[in-house]
Amino acid sequence: MGKAVCIIGSGNWGSAIAKIVGNNVRERSELFDPLVRMYVYEEMVDGEKLTELINTKHENVKYLPGVQLPDNVVAVPNLLEASKDGDIFIFVLPHQFVMNICTTMKGNIKKDSIAVSLIKGVSIMESGIKLISDVITEELGIHCSAMMGANLAGEVAQEQFCESTIGSTNEKNGKLLKRLFETPYFHCMIVNDTPTVEICGALKNVVGIGAGIVDGMGYGDNTKAAVIRLGLMEMIKFADLFSPGSQTSTFFQSCGIADLVATCHGGRNRMLGESVVRSSKTVKQLEKELLHGQSFQGPLVAREIYHILETKHMLDQFPMFMSVHKICERDMEPSEFVSCLRNHPEHM
Repeated sequence: MGKAVCIIGSGNWGSAIAKIVGNNVRERSELFDPLVRMYVYEEMVDGEKLTELINTKHENVKYLPGVQLPDNVVAVPNLLEASKDGDIFIFVLPHQFVMNICTTMKGNIKKDSIAVSLIKGVSIMESGIKLISDVITEELGIHCSAMMGANLAGEVAQEQFCESTIGSTNEKNGKLLKRLFETPYFHCMIVNDTPTVEICGALKNVVGIGAGIVDGMGYGDNTKAAVIRLGLMEMIKFADLFSPGSQTSTFFQSCGIADLVATCHGGRNRMLGESVVRSSKTVKQLEKELLHGQSFQGPLVAREIYHILETKHMLDQFPMFMSVHKICERDMEPSEFVSCLRNHPEHM
């Protein structure tokens, strides 16, 4: 019997990955069970339940409209029902919900199951950062890998070629996940450096907001290139400080520089940065207006990073991270952002 896959989350990225996984499990039936359960937080869309719409139309009409999902992907509104027989759990939901999800699943899943996090965030503790993969491993007692990359959901759903990085400390699990995810248009590389893969996924959204800020102020490609470079330097420095043993080579995988470039040109957090400059609305108001129920992860990560750097008296070493947070909170004028870049420690 093949391994049963359960997807925890059903936003636009969760739905895009469901399309890939649904097709792959059918084609690789020697490895995987052909039925994919997708846990969907139930909500009403035009008077109908979202799960029923997904299961009848085979389309996530709210979060990934216009994209056909394989009919072997079944939306389930009950988390325990969705996860009870799972062998492989794909976590793909906002990072602030992970702990509650794991608390519900704890003690109700197979002991030899495995997980993979597609979540672009970190958990902030008093002592420093905690990776989402570590939260999942500790709470559920199962091995958790991570997959991040330049993977804008809409383009993946349209089958435009892209790359992704699987970080796994277990070689066998990494290879199995590559078989689960890889297609001719979605190429996966495996590295044994899970922490850096995850840190890249979280921090690039903060830099993406910075790219949007300079877009909103009318600066061109040269300035945005500086944002990307200085942002990458802050990402590497942050990883060195809070995840000792981080491999610099991982920053040159899809999870690193490629995801950073894609986010700074086409991600939702870039869109937020631009909108913050061009309106006086709060991030919450912009989120409601622009994302229709989804969330910007960048501001939340920026806030968490700001507080940890403030506690450790390191804010002056990370002026981009610091200023992105302050601009999102309306504590700094966007016009001051370029001054932060101009006086960046990298230039000293």
